Amino acid sequence: MISLSRPSLFQVAVPAHPSCAARVRRTVAAHLTFWHLSHLLDDAVLATDELFANAVSHAGAGPEDSVVIVLEHTEHELRVTVSDPSPLLPRPRTPGAAAESGRGLAIVAALADDWGTAPPNPGTQGKKVWFSLVVGEKT
Repeated sequence: MISLSRPSLFQVAVPAHPSCAARVRRTVAAHLTFWHLSHLLDDAVLATDELFANAVSHAGAGPEDSVVIVLEHTEHELRVTVSDPSPLLPRPRTPGAAAESGRGLAIVAALADDWGTAPPNPGTQGKKVWFSLVVGEKT
C-alpha cells in the first residue's frame, strides 16, 4: 500500500457536453490505475459518470460552459468533485419503473461511502457535487 503524507490531486475542466463523457470515464480510470486504486475503479467511474451526466443535462450549461472534475486521493479516501455553473442543487428523485432517467443520485448514493454538495469556489458561480470512497480494500 502506498503511504501518502500529502493528498494526490488531479483537476480537469471538460466542455459541458455529453460527447465528453467517455473522456471523463477514461481520465478517472487512468488516474485510479496510476494511484493503485483499481479496486475502486468500477464504482468511481460509474459514480463520476452519473455526476457528469447530471451536470451536463441539468445544469443549463451553455456552449462555452465547462464542468470541472477534481480527483483527490488521500491515505484513507478517494474524493471526486464535479463542479458546474448552475446554482441549482441536485435533488434525489423517485422515478417510475418505466422512466429512462432520474436514478443518477440514487446510483451515486448506492456506490459511494458518502456524497453531498458544496458551494462553488469564491468568485465563481454554480455548485460542487462530490462523493467519496474509502480507500481500503473491500471484502
